[in-house]
Amino acid sequence: QVRLVESGGGSVQTGGSLRLSCVIPARVARIDSMGWDRQAPGKQRELVATITSAGVVKYGDAMEARFTISKDFVKNTVYLEMNNLNPDDTAVYYCNAEGVFYPPSEFLRSFNSRGQGTRVTVSS
Repeated sequence: QVRLVESGGGSVQTGGSLRLSCVIPARVARIDSMGWDRQAPGKQRELVATITSAGVVKYGDAMEARFTISKDFVKNTVYLEMNNLNPDDTAVYYCNAEGVFYPPSEFLRSFNSRGQGTRVTVSS
């Protein structure tokens, strides 16, 4: 499968901002979509946002007001701008991606990958 590398997490105070980045280091034939979901302690995973190669964006519930997803698929990268953060945003944020890549033993294969996560902590 294809590895994803997330960065940009950290600790901020309420009202602060963070920008997450996720890159696919390997050469891929095509990226169909990339996005983010998150999982807070003791809670279920929830959608944050996704963006397709055509630029179609989908946000999770109540995410669009403060979060903005953007892409640069030429650089195999997706970004998540998060503003006016509050303690409820504390979670591990995971990048995900779908597309087509060049496996060693085949010409092309589809992929659906998820990163290791980057932790975001918002203190009051």
